[in-house]
Amino acid sequence: MIVPDALGYLPETPSQTAGPFVHIGLIPRQAGFDIFENNLGSITLGSEVQGQRIRIEGRIFDGTGAVIRDALVEIWQADSFGRFNHPADDAAGPRDTAFRGWGRTGTDFETGTWSFATIKPGRIARRHGEGRLAPHILVWIVARGINLGLLTRLYFEDEAAANGEDPVLRLIEQPERRKTLIARRVSGAAENTYVFDIHLQGAEETVFFDV
Repeated sequence: MIVPDALGYLPETPSQTAGPFVHIGLIPRQAGFDIFENNLGSITLGSEVQGQRIRIEGRIFDGTGAVIRDALVEIWQADSFGRFNHPADDAAGPRDTAFRGWGRTGTDFETGTWSFATIKPGRIARRHGEGRLAPHILVWIVARGINLGLLTRLYFEDEAAANGEDPVLRLIEQPERRKTLIARRVSGAAENTYVFDIHLQGAEETVFFDV
């Protein structure tokens, strides 16, 4: 029998990176397995959701510059009023109850592109009346070879004034590193499209957050 005092002497269980079939378990329909009645997908909104409809898309590159074609991507964001669909968000003001605020998809097996149809989030009120955060979307990535999921933020190119005030962006001292979190708007696109490419390593490595 193992007593609590003995736990400090037990070796740590070896860690393991995500295997090559992680996408089958998490996004089976995209992998060709239609096994769930309700599949979690890349469309986060319905007809009743308020706000400016946008499309965000991008690719994920490894340290050699190669495109990763079997990664999983999740997003979590505020609604157009800057409110999260979560009980812990107790900020004052309206909330869009029709907006889920969360989505999951995988990179396309041929092109490596991931995408979401969503709305542009509003500015989020900070606690204790300390201003507001710039509109942003939380992005989480997992793929084979990644031991822990990687979390980053997507900010918008056309929100320069808000970005300049954002306390998280301002924590990044090097301006060139801040640019790795800015999604560029595609001019001339039929819909409001923003491109956000993610680099796991290398000279253009995206800023990731230790949470």
